[in-house]
Amino acid sequence: MGFFLETLLGGLMAGMLYSLVALGFVLIFKASGVFNFAQGAMVLFAALAMARFSEWIPQWTGIASPIFANIVAFLIAGVLMFVAAWIIEFLVLRRLVNQEGATLLMATLGITYFLEGLGQTLFGSSIYKIDIGMPKDPVMAFQDVFPGGILINKEDLIAALIAAALVALLSVFFQKTSTGRALRAVADDHQAAQSIGIPLARIWVIVWCVAGIVALVAGMIWGSKLGVQFSLATVALRALPVVILGGLTSVPGAIIGGLIIGVGEKLSEVYIGPLVGGGIEIWFAYVLALGFLLIRPQGLFGEKIIDRV
Repeated sequence: MGFFLETLLGGLMAGMLYSLVALGFVLIFKASGVFNFAQGAMVLFAALAMARFSEWIPQWTGIASPIFANIVAFLIAGVLMFVAAWIIEFLVLRRLVNQEGATLLMATLGITYFLEGLGQTLFGSSIYKIDIGMPKDPVMAFQDVFPGGILINKEDLIAALIAAALVALLSVFFQKTSTGRALRAVADDHQAAQSIGIPLARIWVIVWCVAGIVALVAGMIWGSKLGVQFSLATVALRALPVVILGGLTSVPGAIIGGLIIGVGEKLSEVYIGPLVGGGIEIWFAYVLALGFLLIRPQGLFGEKIIDRV
């Protein structure tokens, strides 16, 4: 029982990180109808900025405090993501309003390669680290309850708590603030929102800024765990099954879908993997999402896309 719970907790913690990346897809699609293939590049760009500025700040200021360097680096990276969001909306989205979905998708692919190239130009192409002080050593818990206890990775636990806190803050933002209500109005009906005076351009900038902050937090966590390298952009591919399963238009779906896939990956790898030679964790999420797509294309909590047109 203890081993099962250990695997289950590991899956839940991984699932929260998947959900964090999936939120970027959902937020942008709900507000603008754009499937943002650039979300992975945004995670990479934000992580590169965080990693490099945390190195440069002590050199520029002479202050050797890692806490100070990380806070300033996070703020600078956040500003960069805001600027990138405004530029993307002004130069790309504003000129592609009411275009076909394929056109918008290709535009986000172009943004992907632009951000990856810009990140390499500005910050270099080496592997960098983000050290935000998260403990690396695992800890044994519940030793009095289960024989041998449960091994918990403290880094994964803290990362999952950070992701959960951000999700909670976003939920409060969308439900309790006037800007959040405007965002939900735009998500429900663009034309109706415009008719009551909600400016779509401003809302789209805000949504891309929020998605940029989500990408920054995701990049910070993944960069702390794995190092910041250009393969980090592929983390978006890990979130695609989450979006399909939970629903492309549902924030709760992104969260629940991430948890389901995180737990499913871990349990299937541990209990079914030995029977089929392993490797299930690599493809489990995609097979699950594909199977669910055939049964309910809009996902667990999503709405039919045709209803939005």
